[in-house]
Amino acid sequence: MKEIKAIIQPFMLGEVLEGLHDIDNLPAATVSEVRGFSVVHPEYESRAKVKLEIMVPDELVEPVVETIRKYAHTGNPGDGRIFVIDILETVKIRTGQRDTAH
Repeated sequence: MKEIKAIIQPFMLGEVLEGLHDIDNLPAATVSEVRGFSVVHPEYESRAKVKLEIMVPDELVEPVVETIRKYAHTGNPGDGRIFVIDILETVKIRTGQRDTAH
């Protein structure tokens, strides 16, 4: 199981979610409003971004990553970044069930 975390432009969120909706058996996504800060440029300007977090079985990683990349792309600086992270374990709070993606 993997966590896919994507930082994208806020105005692209609707298109990205619409694209993700077409992927069969995709679990829910968490969406957060976040701020990005440049440490490369001297002005360190804060910019509004959206963070998507989705836990997926390994077989859905590539379709999810490609869908986010496709629908979040504008071609301009600041389009964002996608991270794929190994999930060692999940614990369902209500039941205590472990190692489940649902």
